[in-house]
Amino acid sequence: MPVSTYSAAYLADFVQGELLGDDCTISGIASLKNASGSQISFLSNSRYQSELESSKAAVVLLKPEMASSAPRAAISVNDPYLAYAQISQLFVSVLLDEGISKAAEIAPTATVSSSARIAAGAVIEAGATVGAHAVIGANSVVGSNASIGDYTQLAANVSIGYNIRVGERCIIHSGAVIGADGFGFAPSREGWHKIAQLGSVVIGDDVEIGACTTIDRGALEDTQIGNGVKLDNQIQIAHNVVIGEHTAIAGGCAIAGSTRIGKRCTIAGMSGITGHLEIADGTHVTAMSLVSRSIKEPGAYSSGTAIEPHNSWKRNAVRFRRLDEMHKRILELEELVKKLAAKG
Repeated sequence: MPVSTYSAAYLADFVQGELLGDDCTISGIASLKNASGSQISFLSNSRYQSELESSKAAVVLLKPEMASSAPRAAISVNDPYLAYAQISQLFVSVLLDEGISKAAEIAPTATVSSSARIAAGAVIEAGATVGAHAVIGANSVVGSNASIGDYTQLAANVSIGYNIRVGERCIIHSGAVIGADGFGFAPSREGWHKIAQLGSVVIGDDVEIGACTTIDRGALEDTQIGNGVKLDNQIQIAHNVVIGEHTAIAGGCAIAGSTRIGKRCTIAGMSGITGHLEIADGTHVTAMSLVSRSIKEPGAYSSGTAIEPHNSWKRNAVRFRRLDEMHKRILELEELVKKLAAKG
């Protein structure tokens, strides 16, 4: 559990680094520019190196080759940004009610660990399971026969549908909806006929899901989110999608049904991925890209055009519409050149 202060020596040991300089008491973590004399900071991006000399931070996390540049003490560590991430967890301060609120509704057939925390207004439906030390926030719903793993935290107003499985140590932020029906309809002359969504959603361990993100249940097979996946806010994941372990997806992305995304991929913000595709392990998709065909080899992929002055963009947009015509004319010219060359 977080405490109010830590010694610099403790923090160095915590991140497996080396303290260079005097030990001191640390009460918080801040940027180089805003840190006070009782806080720790970090430098991982060279663009902020100019702020190091003037920083008031008591201790700075630095790479070994830069440790001597600290204005006061330093913790020498190979990856300052990772060390910052680890230390930041020590200063999280969230007030949680202990036990189960009398204002929560828990079905008689639900199984809730005695160490779980269930806030007011939460609903745990029939046959659901809530694991040890799990947290169910105010007004969140755990549907019938759903399971919430040990140490998993649901913020306020999270909806977990029926038969959904959530692993251990997950964090699901407010407004997330896990297990809504996928978008499945069969067309006919009379209109659209709904296809019952009979699958589930299976979420692995150590997954974080951002606010207002939606993950649809499968039509027949399950939608699957692998261990260690990180999902930002307002992402749409359609039915039967499979996301491999440790993939990270930024805000505003939309992934259509039955697409399979590999392990350790990164999908940048506002990107769209169409359905029934395969994305190779280790793929990086840059912001606002449209992925409309499978990616077989890892690497960085982009689509669209970069920003430019409006008048220039208008001219290029007109030319873009003529690309097919220009391509045909180039082929005709190439054939003509070949014929003239053959005649000597």
